[in-house]
Amino acid sequence: MASAAEQMAANLSWGTFGKAKDLQSRILYALGLLIVYRIGTYIPVPGIDAARLAQFFEQASQGLGGMLNMFTGGAVGRMAIFALGIMPYISSSIIVQLLTSMVPSLAALKKEGEQGRKKINQYTRYGTVFLATFQAYGLAVGLESQGMAHDPGWFFRIGVVVTLVGGTMFLMWLGEQITARGIGNGISLIIFVGIVAQFPGALARFFSQGRTGSLSPAVIIGIMVMAVAVVAFVVFMERALRKIHIQYPKRQVGMKIYGGESSHLPVKVNPAGVIPAIFASSLLLLPSTITTFSGNAAEGLGILNYVAAYMGHGQPLYLLAYGALIVFFTYFYTANVAFKSDDVADNLKRQGGFVPGIRPGQKTIEYLDYVVSRLLVIGSA
Repeated sequence: MASAAEQMAANLSWGTFGKAKDLQSRILYALGLLIVYRIGTYIPVPGIDAARLAQFFEQASQGLGGMLNMFTGGAVGRMAIFALGIMPYISSSIIVQLLTSMVPSLAALKKEGEQGRKKINQYTRYGTVFLATFQAYGLAVGLESQGMAHDPGWFFRIGVVVTLVGGTMFLMWLGEQITARGIGNGISLIIFVGIVAQFPGALARFFSQGRTGSLSPAVIIGIMVMAVAVVAFVVFMERALRKIHIQYPKRQVGMKIYGGESSHLPVKVNPAGVIPAIFASSLLLLPSTITTFSGNAAEGLGILNYVAAYMGHGQPLYLLAYGALIVFFTYFYTANVAFKSDDVADNLKRQGGFVPGIRPGQKTIEYLDYVVSRLLVIGSA
């Protein structure tokens, strides 16, 4: 369901924007919370050796460190209170969504309306705390093993866990407030702002390479054209739809005839969105994350070291596995969460709608599966 701000913006023109005081206040409110988020990415976790941390991430900036920094707005490189970012909440949300489609009791809870939704949100928060605690403890141990803790020990570990888990829960609250009282899509805006915050530095390094002659003007222009083309292509694919024709039968009530209308069922080329990419990157970065922060203890990890070496970010095997996992999770997530053909067919049957030439029920399910599976060949690519 669209937020209040999205509903207002849908019928708003630039000429009337100056009179839309409520929308203006929502935008300012959202901007204020996003500024709070950016400030938090500069507040360091207590007990960290800043010099050793900077040296470590300078060496890892082109690999794992760069990836983690991108999704947290630079908070990981500064080991700030928002170093875990919003990813534990997103991971918990995805896991709960999958469970609601596979566990009968959760599936029934999902159908209970507002009360069921609140209960599911509560489970999502519990999952967020669990994942954030697990990740924060692993990070604390990794910081100790790399010699980045001023005073290593259980007091340091507990302090890091409490700080980082609190930071993640605060970010979750910020996202919910932006969604409810701001301009909507709070979690997505937090991720977007974190990524965009890295652009100025990246652009400065990019153009400095042009000034020093490391990159020729032709290469710079080519990269810029390619970047614009990629963005345009992503927008095009995101908005691309396959419209399935739906027909509703006529029915007579008294002297009047109702129905007989037709509509379309829109199916996106990629119903799963960015979820498969998040799943795939999380799985593939896990071995590298463990070995990177294990320090001297990494020698005892055995086969995990070999996996991390050959599956490091940018390695050929990493790229192959990344592509394969994206394809797998696209089909898996679409079939179980994003577009459940049996639920769609059941809703059409209850409303009296049908696909022309296709019998309601099992035949409709098979037809929808046929259409979606072929769309995903393009969408997963």
